[in-house]
Amino acid sequence: MTSPSVTTTEPQAATPASVPLAFSTSALDAGLLLLRVVLGLTMAGHGTQKLFGWFGGGGLSGTGQFFTASGYPAGDAMAVVAGLTETLGGLGLALGLLTPLAGAAVVGTMINAIAVHGAGAFFAPKGIEYELLLTVAAAAVALTGPGKYAVDRFLPVVRGHRLAHGLLAVALAVVIAGALLLVRN
Repeated sequence: MTSPSVTTTEPQAATPASVPLAFSTSALDAGLLLLRVVLGLTMAGHGTQKLFGWFGGGGLSGTGQFFTASGYPAGDAMAVVAGLTETLGGLGLALGLLTPLAGAAVVGTMINAIAVHGAGAFFAPKGIEYELLLTVAAAAVALTGPGKYAVDRFLPVVRGHRLAHGLLAVALAVVIAGALLLVRN
């Protein structure tokens, strides 16, 4: 017989709320902010090289000639498209504004950059490592969402980021990039 004050209980399994997370959500949000800002401003800088010739870029004329030499029809028009896509997509990523679409803009542009650069090697100076890193980082942000420190928090459509938004945006980028590669000679 046991006394009423002594009871044996079986150990209970830990509830999900009592299991500590490996990282806090504020750390995740800070990491996403850092990634978005650096990736976004890097891409916006590349875009302004194409559009305005800033940072040692070729401007529309030089970039248009590059696109024509790379086999794209209407090289000047492609320079405008690439410049605007990189600039606006990059700024969108940096701000966390329409993040799935901004990430997709970078993904689509970088798929074409990888195709033009060629897959002769992986590592620089003739490799695709830089372009691939930018592509995957942009896709990762499109899929995960911008985090808490983003303009998207104030937009009802994308406030609650959903994986489906990112998947659709990245799929759209792949399709459009593929279509552009098909018209390339």
